[in-house]
Amino acid sequence: MTPTVKCLVWDLDDTLWKGVVLERDDAAPTPEALRVLRTLDERGILHAVASRGEYGPAAAHLREHGVADLFCAVEVGWGPKSAAVRRIAEGLNIGLDTVAFVDNDPVERAEVAAVLPEVRCYPADRLAGLPELPEFTPPVVTREARQRRELYRAERRRTDAEDGFTGTGSDFLASLGLVMTVRRASEEDLARAHELTVRTHQLNTTGRTYGRAELRRLCASDRYEVLVAELRDRFGGYGTIGLTVSEFRGADSVLLLSLMSCRVMSRGVGTALIGHAVGRARAAGRRPLAEFVPTDVNRVMLVTLRFAGFAVTGTDGERVLLAHDGSVPPHTGHVTVVGEEHL
Repeated sequence: MTPTVKCLVWDLDDTLWKGVVLERDDAAPTPEALRVLRTLDERGILHAVASRGEYGPAAAHLREHGVADLFCAVEVGWGPKSAAVRRIAEGLNIGLDTVAFVDNDPVERAEVAAVLPEVRCYPADRLAGLPELPEFTPPVVTREARQRRELYRAERRRTDAEDGFTGTGSDFLASLGLVMTVRRASEEDLARAHELTVRTHQLNTTGRTYGRAELRRLCASDRYEVLVAELRDRFGGYGTIGLTVSEFRGADSVLLLSLMSCRVMSRGVGTALIGHAVGRARAAGRRPLAEFVPTDVNRVMLVTLRFAGFAVTGTDGERVLLAHDGSVPPHTGHVTVVGEEHL
């Protein structure tokens, strides 16, 4: 199955607009280009630029016509466009097979296709029809997807700030003002919750995956509790980055699944989410338990459970069974957790 496009990389002159900026053509983005920009942006597909010319005039032209903020990366220069496309994919941390490239020049398209065969290339005269193609039509458009452009732009601001920070890593974390909001999952959260279970491997305690219908059933049951976590800092939001699924068995609250998006691995918020789940269980008069299923990549989550106060009590086949030892969860002072009781 062909992956859905995650980023469309644009040529500028005679593609986004008719004319050449360095020749002082007063070229505005075409109506077709504006429609494609906004339609794909609403679907969570990112936009970037790989174009020939001088960066300063091109960037100024984008700002002048009010479209600069629609692009997550702008590469303008005289080097090979394939190199620019590769840098864009690496900067956005996406696979080349999820990148598309549109250019009016067949030589430029051929160069990109030859060097990066995974990248799908389209001529500018097909631009208007791109939103109708299946590769530009995600099966589900989540709230997370609609925010994707701003999430990436916020991440770029964080990266720039961290690169210029002179203190320790702990000092930088403390400076972010991280706030994690944890609440019961609602219907509009289910698509993103499913996506997290499918895509998150390293920071996943059991590797379980849940479809939307199953998550809906769990949310409606008194035996289960499904929580989602959103994260923000002084640069903006990270979106929905965490999920827990707990089952109530008599006087026990069993954490069947706890996961965090790998995008926030360096933020140290996994322990805070598990600590919040422990606190909820105790407040309800239940004993906090947890399950862990080892995989090739998720050992860090066993360490996180142990650090949050869980101790191994036994095994059941491949499952490791843990019980909370009653200790106070470790201090995670760099992140403020806001539960639904405070919303």
